[in-house]
Amino acid sequence: MIKLNEPMSKHCSLRTGGQTSQFFVPEDEAALSNFLKNNKTQLLFVGLGSNLLVRDRGFDGTTIHTKNFNSLDISRNFIDSGAGTSLAKLSRFSQANLKYGAEFLSAIPGSVGGALAMNAGAFGSEIWQYVVSVKTINLTGDIQERFPGDYKINYRSVIHHFSGEFFISARFNFDLKQPQDNVRDLLHKRNSTQPIGLASCGSVFKNPKDTYAAKLIESSGLKGFCIGGACVSEKHANYIINQNNASAMDIENLIAHIQNTIKDKHNIELETEIIIV
Repeated sequence: MIKLNEPMSKHCSLRTGGQTSQFFVPEDEAALSNFLKNNKTQLLFVGLGSNLLVRDRGFDGTTIHTKNFNSLDISRNFIDSGAGTSLAKLSRFSQANLKYGAEFLSAIPGSVGGALAMNAGAFGSEIWQYVVSVKTINLTGDIQERFPGDYKINYRSVIHHFSGEFFISARFNFDLKQPQDNVRDLLHKRNSTQPIGLASCGSVFKNPKDTYAAKLIESSGLKGFCIGGACVSEKHANYIINQNNASAMDIENLIAHIQNTIKDKHNIELETEIIIV
């Protein structure tokens, strides 16, 4: 079933944004494949929407929500996960099955598909360190198996060698001999330093080489600075909070103001992690 004119504020962790012309939640890979074979619209794949801002004028196309792609299995000591699985759930599943290395994922808000798309990471680890293979689906509904060598993978960046493909699942090899981190300690550190529970999108900016975006923003006096309903978090300067019914334009204007300020004060150009549609 396809919904029309669905508000994307319901599906993005910033709790703002315009409408999508069509909104589709496929039950499984076959349903998604069948839809794509006949689709003529632009596509936007969304999981937990934790790294996404849809502009106020909305998205003229079909948003595909991957929440039903949430399987978790073990096969030949590898963990297979659907793209819609939350990273926290993947981390817990790995730990429960004595597969170590996924602990850092517990501290990242988001789902597997989004994490693969941006090479999400935290506490010195990145998700593509552990990828064995991925399954993708293309614009005509064909499913392929791809491998890390099929992508150019860098810090918070994944460039496909095949255009028009979207992640639907991944196989991981969490093969460390012992836990790399204590999940409880990671969550305590996250909760004490990040504005958990408030409408935000996680880190807004990538860290420049040899420094931290939060440090630059805080040293520039921008903690607590607001434009409209959007504010720089007092708790962590690399977070923007939807504090008072912010529009997507409020958030985008605040992002631009931060970038311009850091450029003026430090001659550094901050690059966004957040995807703006």
